[in-house]
Amino acid sequence: MKKRKLDTLCVHEGQLKDLVHKGSVSPLYMATAYAFDDVEVKRYPRYFNTPNQVGLAKKIAALEGAEQGLIFGSGMAAVSTALLSHLRSGDHVVLQGDLYGGTTNLIVEEFKKFGIAYSFSKGILASDLEAFIKPNTKVIYIETPSNPLMKIVDLEAVASMAKQRGVISMIDNTFASPVNQNPIALGIDLVIHSATKYLGGHSDILAGTVVGSEKQIDVVFQMAKNLGGSLSDYTVWLLERSIKTLSIRVRAQNDNAMALAIFLNKKPSIDSVYYPGLTSHPDHELAKRQMHGFGGMLSFELNTSYDIDVFQKNLNLIRPAMSLAGVESTLTIPSKTSHALLTPEDRVVQGIKDNLIRFSTGIEDLQDLKDDINEALKNSKL
Repeated sequence: MKKRKLDTLCVHEGQLKDLVHKGSVSPLYMATAYAFDDVEVKRYPRYFNTPNQVGLAKKIAALEGAEQGLIFGSGMAAVSTALLSHLRSGDHVVLQGDLYGGTTNLIVEEFKKFGIAYSFSKGILASDLEAFIKPNTKVIYIETPSNPLMKIVDLEAVASMAKQRGVISMIDNTFASPVNQNPIALGIDLVIHSATKYLGGHSDILAGTVVGSEKQIDVVFQMAKNLGGSLSDYTVWLLERSIKTLSIRVRAQNDNAMALAIFLNKKPSIDSVYYPGLTSHPDHELAKRQMHGFGGMLSFELNTSYDIDVFQKNLNLIRPAMSLAGVESTLTIPSKTSHALLTPEDRVVQGIKDNLIRFSTGIEDLQDLKDDINEALKNSKL
């Protein structure tokens, strides 16, 4: 069969057939108890193999060009299970320095309990990561675009270096989504998503996923079945439904984000704009090479002559919110939310200023978004 394109995969791949009533959407199997005798597969929700779980995993794996996948109850369940499945007491992991705050907290607060050593790189180049590799290093973990400053990591370079050093490479691909970036095609071993974000896309689903080769996913599964982080079949069904519109949602968000980045970049009230689609972004050429679109996420620093709290309260259309990637535009202040648990000194090291705003672009009319920002700026100057 001819390989299908992304838009078609979003709609059709992994969809279950309704053999009884011939419905056009996947039937929902809510059972938590299945027969064990005279069956081909012994199904149990905690074993990630109910019909809906298997179908959704197939869909997401296909979108990323992977062989297999697993669906989890949250993005952090996916992150923690992927890491712990490949690490043992005495092992070492190298991590990109500027990661999602929840991932950083997991490493700093929990890994010592398991006897797992870790190092955070000071830069995002493959050589920066390689400098921290030790004889007991088993995993390299990266995130691109990074949260919240949209730094771009060279995936081919990292993947090549990891393979040469015999280390497993993992990436949090949440900000890009499978529409904008496919790390497996560039050599990365395991791809992780907070499916709460773009895959769900409507701010009403909590989920995570890990995809990769059959061999690597089996390693993750052996840990996952014991940790018990599987997702309920009803939410699985909702997520499969949501992914049908993934490609058209993300492309609309890409377009709006690019236009808003240009708009904000011209405003005296904005000190800096971080968006890989801008030619001024230091990683713009790399983003062009390894991404299919520049994404719906951007960040900007409000000039200190403006009150950041008043600015966000004056918005009428754009909503302050702690999550991202829904069809509605939202913003958050990383120093107060996603990176609040970092020390002020650590935030300075990562370049996260108190006046930094992370913006998740929705699919609204572009002019309405611009007008909302302009009105909020008018009434927030100190």
